Amino acid sequence: MGSLLNRRFDPIERAVKILTSGLGLFRPQALWRQRAGLVMGRRQRRRQQQSREGGSQGWSDGGYPDIVKENASFEHYYGQLGIVPQEEWESFLATLREPLPATLRITGYKSHAKEILRCLKEKYFKEIENLVVDGQKIEMPQPLRWYPEELAWHTNLNRKILRKSPQLEKFHHFLVSETECGNISRQEAVSMIPPLLLNIQPHHKILDMCAAPGSKTAQLIEMLHADMNVPFPEGFVIANDVDNKRCYLLVHQAKRLNSPCIMVINHDASSIPNIQINTNGKKEILFYDRILCDVPCSGDGTLRKNIDIWKKWSTHNSLQLHGLQLRIATRGVEQLAEGGRMVYSTCSLNPIENEAVIGSLLEKSEGALELADVSSELPGLKRLPGITKWKIMTKDGNWFEDWKEVPSSRHTQIRPTMFPLKDEQKLKALHLERCFRILPHHQNTGGFFIAVLIKKSPMPWNKRQPKVQNKLPQKTGDLIPVDAEQDPLESKDPIMQDAKDGETSVTESVENKKDGVCGPPPSKKMKLFGYKEDPFVFLPVEDPLFPPIQSFYALDPSFPKMNLLTRTQEGKKRQVYMVSKEIRDVLLNNSEKLKVINTGIKVWCRNNDGDGCAFRLAQEGIYTLHPFISARSITAGIEDIKILLTEENPFLSRFSNETRSQLNGMAMGSIVLKYEPDQNKQDTHECSILLCGWLGKTSLRAFVPKNERLHYLRMMGLEVFKAKRKEENLEGSLGDGKLRPGSSQLKQSSSYGVRLAIVGGVVHPHPPVPPYMQDAYPATANLTLGEPDC
Repeated sequence: MGSLLNRRFDPIERAVKILTSGLGLFRPQALWRQRAGLVMGRRQRRRQQQSREGGSQGWSDGGYPDIVKENASFEHYYGQLGIVPQEEWESFLATLREPLPATLRITGYKSHAKEILRCLKEKYFKEIENLVVDGQKIEMPQPLRWYPEELAWHTNLNRKILRKSPQLEKFHHFLVSETECGNISRQEAVSMIPPLLLNIQPHHKILDMCAAPGSKTAQLIEMLHADMNVPFPEGFVIANDVDNKRCYLLVHQAKRLNSPCIMVINHDASSIPNIQINTNGKKEILFYDRILCDVPCSGDGTLRKNIDIWKKWSTHNSLQLHGLQLRIATRGVEQLAEGGRMVYSTCSLNPIENEAVIGSLLEKSEGALELADVSSELPGLKRLPGITKWKIMTKDGNWFEDWKEVPSSRHTQIRPTMFPLKDEQKLKALHLERCFRILPHHQNTGGFFIAVLIKKSPMPWNKRQPKVQNKLPQKTGDLIPVDAEQDPLESKDPIMQDAKDGETSVTESVENKKDGVCGPPPSKKMKLFGYKEDPFVFLPVEDPLFPPIQSFYALDPSFPKMNLLTRTQEGKKRQVYMVSKEIRDVLLNNSEKLKVINTGIKVWCRNNDGDGCAFRLAQEGIYTLHPFISARSITAGIEDIKILLTEENPFLSRFSNETRSQLNGMAMGSIVLKYEPDQNKQDTHECSILLCGWLGKTSLRAFVPKNERLHYLRMMGLEVFKAKRKEENLEGSLGDGKLRPGSSQLKQSSSYGVRLAIVGGVVHPHPPVPPYMQDAYPATANLTLGEPDC
C-alpha cells in the first residue's frame, strides 16, 4: 500500500494537474485513494450497507423489487360500484393478479392464412403438447371461441419462456419472422373485438381516430381486403394519432400488410379537420361509413400486463380523462355518415370513462344517435351489460351521487356529464345496457368496455351537410406536389375554413359577405408540429419516367397510372409508390389541412442495370401490380422456388427445363415468378406464391426480404431456422438421413462463412450482393432447411 501511495504521477497526470490547478479541479489525494481502492461508488456503498443490515430488501436477485399487486382504493371503489357480481369478487381480484396469457392473431385477408393455421395446428402446437418448462406444464394453445374461423389463439406461454426455452426456439423464431411479415399479430384478445363489431365491407370509408400502435388498424385493413382478387377496394382506412413519434410505429404496423388503401395522419383526435373529396366534379366533405374510437384511458383493465397501475391507480385519472374522451367521441360522431357505425372502446372498467361518456353523448344528440344491440354478435364472447347507476369517488375518498352534491371548489375537477341522468324515463331511453363490459376472470383476458353507436341523422347542432359547389382546380395527371407540412393559404373557398364542429354549414356566398351577413370567422393558418415529411408528388401524364416501365412490363391499358407518386420534387426519382384512387383524391384535395405521415406501397425501385427499363419491381407491391403485368412473368415449380429462396444468385443451369424455356429470349431485368399449387395432388399446399426476381446473363435471383423467404419456405412444407455460428452443426433432411459437417452434400460459403443445406442439393458459394440490390435483398442465406415443417 505504501509503495502505491508514494508513487509519482505519470506525464499525463502532470499535464492535467497543470491545466486544471487554476480551476481547483485537480485533487491528487482523491486519485491516490481511488487507485488504492479506498473510494467506492454510490451503488457499491449501498450494496455494502445492505449486506451489513443482513438483507437487500428485495434486490437479492439483482433486479427490481416485486410490485405488490394490491391497491386498497381500487378495491374499495369497484367494490362499492357493484360492476362485478359480489359472488365473483374474489375470483375477479385473483385473476387480476395473474399474468395475462399470450394471444396471437393470424392475418385473415392474406391468401396464406389457411396454410399458417394448418402449420400451427399440425406442427408447432403438437410440439407444445405435454411440454414442461421450469416445472410448469405448458397448456395447449386454444382458439378464441368468438373469433371467426379459428384465426385467433391464446396460450399461457409468456415472453420469458418463449425466449429462453430451447424446446420452443423454433416456435419463437416462427412467431418473430411471421409477425415481421404481417402474417401474425401479437395482440391482446379483447383489443381484437372492436374491429369485428364494425362489420366492415370493402367499400367502406374508415377512420381510426386513435390508432397507434396499430394492431386494430391492421385488422381494419385485413377486413377491407377480404377479397384478394380486388387489388383496389373502393374503401380506405385513415389512421390517425396525436403522438408524432407513435405515428411511425403505426406506419410500421400498417406497412406489413402492403395495402394501397391506408393513410397515416398526425392530428389531435378531438379536432381532426374535415376532409374534402371529389364527388362528380364537386368538392364535398367526407363522412365516414365506419369509425373506430378507441380513446385514451386510465387503463385499469390492463392491470395484468401493466402492473405499475397497481401502485399508481386513482380515480383522479378517470376524472381528468373524461372530458377528452367526450370531445373525441363527439368529434367522431360529427364525422360519421348517416347510417354509419362507430365503436367506442376503452381498456378501463370505470363508468366515468365509459357509460358516462356514452350517456352524455346520447343525451345531447337528441335522438340522432342510438346504441346498437350487438348481444347476438360474436357468439361465445362472455360479457356483462352496461350499468345505469354509478357514483363518483374523489382521490381523498369522498363520494358524490349527484352534481348538486358537488361543492363549487370541485367544479373544475368533477363535471355534470360524469353523472347518470336522474330522469328515469330519459335514462331508460338511452339503453345503456346495450354497452357491454368484459371482465378478466370470465375468459382469462384483460378488462374492456365497448359501445356501438349508429348515426340516424345529423347532430342537432349541425343540421346541414356541408357541401361546396366549386369545380376541382387541377387537371387529372398534372404534377401535383402534396406537401405534408405546408402552411395553408388563406382560401376564398369556404370549405377550406376549418370547421371544428364537423357538420357546420359553410355554404355562405361571397355576396352575402358583402351584404354584411355574419359568417364563419376567417381561418387561421394551421401550424403542424413534428418532423417535416417529404412531399407526395403524383406523376404527370407526360412524365418520361412511365412509358419505359409500361412498355417493359407490358402493363394492361386499365392500369391506373394516375395513382403513381414519388416522394421527391427534385433530382432522380428513386422509388415509385402507388395508392388507390380514393386515397389519391384525399391527398389532392387536402394538402393544406392534413399532416400526412405515410401512404402508398412501393411498386418500383430505380435500377439502371436492366435492359430497357431503369426500374425493377418491388416485392412490397407485387400482389397489387401482378394483375396488370402481361410480360416478364413466368411460372415456376416448387423445386425452382426453393432454389430461389435459399440461394443468393443461382446459375440458370440449376433450374428446371420448363423454367429455363420461359426465360429464353427474355432481356435482363426484373421479372415475376409465380408458383401455382397442383390441385390434383392431395399433399399440395393451397397457397400460390408471387416473387420478384432479377434475370441476369447467367443467373436468376429473388428480390425477397429475409422474413418473407422464411414464410414462403414454410408454406411449402419446409422448416427453416437460422444458423447461429459458422462452426455449429447444421442439420438438414435428406431422405432418411441427416447431413453432417464435412459431408460432400454440405459446403461452406466463402463469401458469408455460413453452411446451408437443402433437401436434395447443396447451396453453393455466392458472389457479394451488388450495391443497387442491397436495399431490397439483404444477405439472408443464413438458412437451413430441415425436416418437413408441416
